[in-house]
Amino acid sequence: MKLKLFAASVLAAASFGASAADQLVILDDNPLANNFFVSNQSPTDGVLSGGSDVITFGGLAPGLYEIVVTISGQNLTFDAATTNLNGTMGSAYGAGKLRFFGVEHTGSAPFVLNLFGTALTGAKYSGEVTVTAVPEPATYGMLLGGLGVLGFLARRRKDTGA
Repeated sequence: MKLKLFAASVLAAASFGASAADQLVILDDNPLANNFFVSNQSPTDGVLSGGSDVITFGGLAPGLYEIVVTISGQNLTFDAATTNLNGTMGSAYGAGKLRFFGVEHTGSAPFVLNLFGTALTGAKYSGEVTVTAVPEPATYGMLLGGLGVLGFLARRRKDTGA
């Protein structure tokens, strides 16, 4: 357990040091892990240089995931009409703030956040990614079957007690 917590901490710390433009952020599929990404200005490529940044998220095991990404920036304006997460448009909820909610991903390939907008001097942004595994339909079937068995046993016990 301590090793998993340590690995999640290392991944979160590594994502803080990511560069401004195109980034690769390795995620943990543990919904309790803090998966952050941060932009930093660099001498060769600034925040939203050329009007766009690409952030690739990887490291998820194959499976179905629900992804929530929240981004907040200062001294910049995101173009909410073109910024997308795997082709899904986000919603703007303030100056320099975007949210992508309920994006599903199969986990078989990295998913990509394309940021578009304009940046002023001293522009920065940061974001948080929440990854939640979506149970397969068979899991729900097993749950309903188990509840049915419990109900049957409770009814049978009630009938024999009377």
